[in-house]
Amino acid sequence: MPPNERAPAALAALLRRGAVELQGRMPWSSNGTFLVTVEGPDACVAAVYKPACRERPLWDFPDGLWRREVAAFELAEALGWPIVPPTVRTEDAPLGEGSLQLFVDADFEQHYFTLLEEERHHRVLKRIATFDVLVNNADRKGGHCLLDADGRVWGIDHGLCFHVQPKLRTVIWDFAGEPVDDDDAEAVRRLLTGGLPGALDELLHPDERRALLARARRLLEAGRLPHPRTDRPYPWPLV
Repeated sequence: MPPNERAPAALAALLRRGAVELQGRMPWSSNGTFLVTVEGPDACVAAVYKPACRERPLWDFPDGLWRREVAAFELAEALGWPIVPPTVRTEDAPLGEGSLQLFVDADFEQHYFTLLEEERHHRVLKRIATFDVLVNNADRKGGHCLLDADGRVWGIDHGLCFHVQPKLRTVIWDFAGEPVDDDDAEAVRRLLTGGLPGALDELLHPDERRALLARARRLLEAGRLPHPRTDRPYPWPLV
């Protein structure tokens, strides 16, 4: 079985335990972002490495954006939504502590706006929009929606998520006002009943976890995806 076709849990285990080798810096990133290979006993995969030491301080977000990358994957897994590539915490990578995310070999001519043109992608794009409401995504650009070689859509770049204050900025407003899909609503109910995954205890501040649960409750009470509520609902650049 090719490495990228393994189950998310197996891929996450490979990312955690494999030997990380730096390949080079990835362009167009505001923070230090690197392409690496991660080699285990029987597989080698490409991954995106975001080390804590290369993060630029932000006035409106606390340090540790890489933790939010990992938290987004853990939350998506807990919901049963395979929309975030396997992402783990690493301490043994060349530049120290940070996040490792499985590299998506995508068609980089595709992005949210091109994917929206095909109705077959609407279901997963709407789920990503629902996810962004839960995580309070402050930076969902069009280029953060990737189409891989198997026709699967992924959402990446979740460093600016989980803030306690409302900060939703996204290009995915096309589903605003539509009811939350039944199976997605049921997944959120299960999350509220069973509690957040334990991994979030070390990744998010208690106030951030409480705010996440409050957003989940409000989403279920509303039953619909929200409309923009500020005069700056879009990130920049859009793609």
